[in-house]
Amino acid sequence: MEISVLLGVVVLLTLGVPQIEITERVDIFALPYLNDNLYLMMAMSGVFGTLRVIGAVAMARNRLWGFALSLFNCGSTLVLMIFLLPPGLVDGLLTGSALVLMLSGWLQGRAIVDEPRMSVKPESAVDSLT
Repeated sequence: MEISVLLGVVVLLTLGVPQIEITERVDIFALPYLNDNLYLMMAMSGVFGTLRVIGAVAMARNRLWGFALSLFNCGSTLVLMIFLLPPGLVDGLLTGSALVLMLSGWLQGRAIVDEPRMSVKPESAVDSLT
């Protein structure tokens, strides 16, 4: 998804479309600062997209660092989606579902606690008093 935005900014720059023509007609982000720097935001999305592809390829090759990179990407995207409203909603839904799938695949059916443990058995506590 992010890499297609990077390709879009390359096409816009190649055609010579000024950024102001886009931002004066449409408010894409809720924050004016992000609208003012739209082309930079579009280029930055290429960095996120490249990191996502690298993490996915590493996970497909069963590398733990790819899993960690993908978890970091999902976490940072969920934090940053608040600033990228309204398009961040779709990104948050897709990232959240990817995070749930990765964690459910990694942790599978493991329980949070194996079994309840008692520090002192009731019988031994009674025996120690007598």
